[in-house]
Parts: sequence; C-alpha cells; structure tokens
Amino acid sequence: MNATHVPQPCPKTTVMFVGIGAIGLPMAEQIARAGHTVLGVDPSPRQREAAAELGVPAQPDFSGIEEADVVLVMVATPEQLHQAVSAPGAALDSMRPGAVLAVMSTVGPGPVREAARRAEEAGVRLVDVPVTGGVAGAKRGALTLFASGDPAALADCSDVLSAMGTVRDCGAEVGRGQSYKVVNQLLCSVHIVAAAEALALAERLDLDPAEVLEAVGSGAGASWMLGDRGPRMLPDAAAEVTSTIGIFVKDSTLVTDTADAIGFSAPLAHAARAAYEQAAATGLLHRDDSQVIQVYRD
Repeated sequence: MNATHVPQPCPKTTVMFVGIGAIGLPMAEQIARAGHTVLGVDPSPRQREAAAELGVPAQPDFSGIEEADVVLVMVATPEQLHQAVSAPGAALDSMRPGAVLAVMSTVGPGPVREAARRAEEAGVRLVDVPVTGGVAGAKRGALTLFASGDPAALADCSDVLSAMGTVRDCGAEVGRGQSYKVVNQLLCSVHIVAAAEALALAERLDLDPAEVLEAVGSGAGASWMLGDRGPRMLPDAAAEVTSTIGIFVKDSTLVTDTADAIGFSAPLAHAARAAYEQAAATGLLHRDDSQVIQVYRD
C-alpha cells in the first residue's frame, strides 16, 4: 500500500519590513497574510498607524532586528538605503549573522553592490530584489520581483518573496536585479508620459478624454500604464497619490544616467525625464505621477 503524502506547511519566517509607505505597506500586509511574523519600521507616525490598522505592528526604529530571519528594505533613494542599511545604528549594526537582507528599492546597481559589500563584512547575506507592479499589484500580491544574488539566500527567503508576487531569477550577481529594473523603469517612464501626451492631445482635439481612453484602451495603442494612470489623468479625477512625480524624476534620472554611463543613446528616456522635471519645476513634485499631463495642458 502506498503511503499517503500529507503536505507539510511552509516554515514561517520572522520578517522586519523597513519602509511601509504607499507600496511597502501592502507588500508587508501580503507577507503577514501568508502567515509570517511581520514587524514594520517607518519614521512616519501616520504610516505606522495605517500599518496597525491592517494588523501589521510597526515601530520607528530597528529594535528587535536581531530576531529577524529576513529584513526587507523598501525605501526611495540611495541615500535612504544607506541610512537604513549601512549608517551607524542602521540594520547591519544589529542583524544576526546569516540573516537575509533583501533590498527591494529602485536605487541602481552601484548602491546595492556597495550595500552588499557592507553586508558581507557583517556576515549578512544581501540579495537584490527590486519590484514592479505598482500599488495595485502590491495590494493583490501580484508584483514582479527581479531577484539576484546568492541562490541559497534567495531560497531561504523564497516563501516571503513569493507572498508578494512572481519572483524572476535574474542571476547570482547582486546588481543584476537593479539592471532589470532600470530597463523596466525606462518603459514605465516613457509609457506614463506617452499616455499623458495622448490624452492631452485628445483634449486639444475637443474630444472627451474619458471616451478616448475607453476606445483606445482595448486597442493596439493600449499599455498597462495607460490603463492604470489614464483614469487619474482625466480632468475630474480624484487626486489619489500612489507614486509621485518625484519618484519618476528619480527613476528616469537613474535610467538616463545608467544609459549615459555605458554610452547608450536613450532619447525617449531623456524626453520622459524632461517632462517629469518640468512637472516638478511647476510645483507638482509631490503629486501623483499621472499629473505629468499638466505639462501638456499648460
């Protein structure tokens, strides 16, 4: 008689999630829903309160980080990554040797490789796992994760990562995940600006942009960004903020700087960057990135 196989539950992991902002908080929530123990870290009292309402306890500092099996970092800039990981009193000062530190921020290959060097000195295993899919994807657990780094370290946190979406293997070299994300952000940066330009053109042609959006959104000119950002570009749309103009100033600059450094011409990326910078210069830095359409309306 064949023995009956009883599936065993996945081992649960203690996770510290650093940066529970607009996208980080739903990511942390998905991990908690998968049954892992999650503690959020964020300097903002408002974000900590929002986390508590979703059942994710949060605190302003790294106390207790030595108990974490996995530390996830979801901050905005290379400087914030340094402050969260390598600065005095940051994560690497107290993480236990052998734990996994996953950098999920979009910061470029250089900063994450420097963080990996510091992590190695501390006996911590750093993996590079930037994400794409936006707040909508984070809320559904449907992000794409560009994972690179030591295969054993990635395997040890695979249950945590897969709770947030689909993990793509980008290779064993830390920084390759960031390179994949640079390619992704070139597309995102250009597609948002293209959607804004198209809908602004519709308005100038005295067309109803909502009707145009519905008509072209299922045709050959459709894109994920048109479908996601387009409704927020309409004149009477609510002022929801899921990703700011400032984020895309940063990301489009990362794309163009990376391309320039290797001698690659990226005219569309440079044009998109100019649109975000113009929007920021007119006071829209903290508005939703969909409001780059104001550049064309103005």
